[in-house]
Amino acid sequence: MLEVGLAATATASVEPAMLASTVGSGSLEVLATPWLVALVERAACAALEAHLPDGQTSVGTRIDLKHLAATPLGAEVRARAEVVEVDGRRLVFRVEAFDAHDKIGEGTHERALVDAQRLLARANAKR
Repeated sequence: MLEVGLAATATASVEPAMLASTVGSGSLEVLATPWLVALVERAACAALEAHLPDGQTSVGTRIDLKHLAATPLGAEVRARAEVVEVDGRRLVFRVEAFDAHDKIGEGTHERALVDAQRLLARANAKR
């Protein structure tokens, strides 16, 4: 059952492939914002993982994320996502991310529940 309060975390160690200078989202060797987004989405998916019916999955539809502080190569980062609203197939999460020293991100993330096979069929029809 999907309900307000479901939550999970995701962690990662900042690797060279995750740096802004590597992905092209900046010139510095710090955690890239796109990787912070991915970590937040990973936490949201983890919160839902054990609660989705067979054949269903969720897809990200919106994110409003403030990247508050830089995190260097090698540092551990942790993102937490908590369901704060369930509106039919639409789920809203409050998200936060931290390194060992600071809160590095905060915001909201929305996901939609979808039938996995139906979504893949529609996507593949675009080929």
